[in-house]
Amino acid sequence: MAGLLSGLPSTMHALATGRSPLAAARAAGEVVRRPGLPGGVAAHAVLSVLWGAVLGVLLPRRRTVAWGAVGGAAIALLDLTIAAHRYPPIAALPRAGQVADHVAFGALVGAVLSRRDRWHVGLSASHRGRVEPSSRRDAVRGWRGRRRGGATSANRRR
Repeated sequence: MAGLLSGLPSTMHALATGRSPLAAARAAGEVVRRPGLPGGVAAHAVLSVLWGAVLGVLLPRRRTVAWGAVGGAAIALLDLTIAAHRYPPIAALPRAGQVADHVAFGALVGAVLSRRDRWHVGLSASHRGRVEPSSRRDAVRGWRGRRRGGATSANRRR
């Protein structure tokens, strides 16, 4: 979802300035050496899944949307710096729209994670004896396993 909706800022910018709204997708195809729309869609999907997984592990449980936006800005700095040097079609895109896309991506990933966390907290509260993980990192790795007396490290910290 974040990968699809995060392209809205640059699409709106392209439409407002008379550029092709598909230029960014076509340029992304250069990353997988398949210039054009199909290659761009594939590259964007893979990068979105990878960066989404990174944010899913690193974002804190509180203020997830705001931290997601910060993470998106950091991804923009990294992605666009590397891409500008290696791929001329990406360097030719308006920078502001691309940065806005990355920030929107991070915020949307944060929103999805925040919503998922609220759902999991409600679910775990309804299942007695099940302890929610102390961090999203624990959730990704799986439950820590119960220690003697049924307490986990997450319980002891509270």
